[in-house]
Amino acid sequence: MSTDEITDRASALRRGVTRLGRRLRLERPEQGEPLLQLSTLALLHGRGPMTPGELAAAQRVQPQSLTRTLTALETEGLASRRTDPGDRRRSLLIITDAGRRAIRHDVSQRDAWLAMAMAELLTPAEQELLRIAGQLMERLAEADVTALHAPLARTTATTAATASEANTQ
Repeated sequence: MSTDEITDRASALRRGVTRLGRRLRLERPEQGEPLLQLSTLALLHGRGPMTPGELAAAQRVQPQSLTRTLTALETEGLASRRTDPGDRRRSLLIITDAGRRAIRHDVSQRDAWLAMAMAELLTPAEQELLRIAGQLMERLAEADVTALHAPLARTTATTAATASEANTQ
């Protein structure tokens, strides 16, 4: 498969994900938590207790950028802080029951809209395909991009070499 084909596929996926993401943001409850707070809660819910540095790395932001968010989560009782039993110099953030309820409240409205849209517009096979695509997109979201540059560069170089050989023959 050529680099152009991979790029075209990636572009089509990006456009679809971007448009759906915008629509899902519009379906959020008006009184929902700010998105950075919500994504931080989702990380704590999915991965368990994390240090502020781990949260910042997972969010791909500087630790200082999360200071207000973490303070707000603690103040609102959505997360709590405790000493790391493995290293008493560090603190861990933990999602509270109120934080779990906040996530459920925020996602339930969007899930309901998406379920209705899927039921009305897609066949059962298409719905299953999107479920699988969702799992694949989660894997892509966790990908180490720097590790991916090398194979793409090799593909590009191989394609260019093959084209050059074809032109010389």
